[in-house]
Order: sequence, then structure tokens, then C-alpha cells
Amino acid sequence: GSFSSDEVIRKRLLIDGDGAGDDRRINLLVKSFIKWCNSGSQEEGYFQYQRMLSTLSQCEFSMGKTLLVYDMNLREMENYEKIYKDIENSIAAAHEKISECKKQILQAKRIRKNRQEYDALAKVIQHHPDRHETLKQLEALGKELQHLSHIKENVEDKLELRRKQFHVLLSTIHELQQTLENDEKLSEAEESQETQMETETKQ
Repeated sequence: GSFSSDEVIRKRLLIDGDGAGDDRRINLLVKSFIKWCNSGSQEEGYFQYQRMLSTLSQCEFSMGKTLLVYDMNLREMENYEKIYKDIENSIAAAHEKISECKKQILQAKRIRKNRQEYDALAKVIQHHPDRHETLKQLEALGKELQHLSHIKENVEDKLELRRKQFHVLLSTIHELQQTLENDEKLSEAEESQETQMETETKQ
């Protein structure tokens, strides 16, 4: 019977592990109670009685210690739950902040792209004169074109006049040439007549 009882105690100790050893104390208390009941002498009974009181004190102390540990574990669990909730809130806040940062990054990228396009457009505009200056240049070119047009008309009028004058001159030269030719023929005819007259006179 003792072997089986020791085996049970050993198994319970293995199950209890490095805990408070409550199973071992209860078994000792039961054994002491049985021995106290079966004690023959008063001295042995008193010894078993003191042993039971000592075991009971140990059990009460262990129970108190276990209750304290239990309360401490409860408080730790409550603390861990609070920490867990705080961590969850922090994670949610971090996700919101990340989402906001992504929006800000996208906005910053759009602003940067618009600024680059604006700078490129400004460079293109800088290479071209402004509208007021262009209008002034166009007005000046219009006046110069009008002036050149007048000059062209004057030159064409002069050319037409010179053409007419040259035509008249050519006609005059032609008439003069005809007149000279006629005069020359007339002189030749007169000379011929004079020669003939001289010949007739000699005869």
C-alpha cells in the first residue's frame, strides 16, 4: 500500500512541477492525521498534532502566496490588456499617419511635377519676346513695308516715264536718221545735176 501511495505522491509531484507543492502537503497532512488517529502514546499523538499544525500553516502560507500571485497575475493581465489596447490604438494611429503621409507625398509629387512643367514653360517663354514688344516690331515692320511699297511705286513710275522717254528718243533718232538720209540723197542728186550741167556747158 505504501508503494502505491508513494507512487501517487511522486506522480503528483511530477504534475505539480516546481509549483507550491500543495498536493505533497495535503498528502502529508492526511498521513499525519491518520498517524495521529492511530497514535498509541500521548507523546506520539502530540507530535503528530504539531506536525499537522505545521503542515496546515504551510498550506495557509502557500494558499496566501498563491492568492497574492493570482491577484498579481490578474493585475498583470489587466495591465497587458491595457498595453495591448494602447498598442492597437498606436498601430491604428500609425496607419492613419502613413495614409496621410502617402497623400502628402502624392500631393508633393504633383506640386513638383507642376513646378517642373512651369519652369520648362517659363524657359520657353523667356526665349520669345513679349506681346507688347512683338506688336511694336510688327507695327514698325508694317510702316517699313508701306514705305518700301511707296518707293516701289515711285521707281515703277520713273521706269515707265524713262521707258516712254526712251521710246520718244528712239523715234526722234529714227526720224533724224531718215532726215539725214534724205538730206544725203538730196545732196547727191544736186551734185549730179551740177555735174551734168557743167558737162553740158563745156560742150
